[in-house]
Amino acid sequence: MTRVTYIEPDGTQREVEASPGTTVMEAAVDNGIEGIVAECGGACSCATCHVYVDPEWADRLTPPDAQEDGMLDCVVDRQPNSRLSCQIQLNDELDGLLVRVPDAQL
Repeated sequence: MTRVTYIEPDGTQREVEASPGTTVMEAAVDNGIEGIVAECGGACSCATCHVYVDPEWADRLTPPDAQEDGMLDCVVDRQPNSRLSCQIQLNDELDGLLVRVPDAQL
């Protein structure tokens, strides 16, 4: 299992476990993480699963492709560490990943 810690907009930290191959978005939805709406279900056609990846983890991820980068242009307060959580697939190397949910998604 791979552990992911979500910091919700109110500062609450929630650590969840998910199977490798699960996306950060799927793990959030399965565990009721506040602010991860995932309207498109992971099709990278909305930005309602936007997260900020902790800077210590950002370089361990595959960079966003053109489609994800375009969708990130739609988010409020895009940052250099902004990602769509539906595009981050968990694996053993990401055990302990830390992401923050933006206030704007509430």
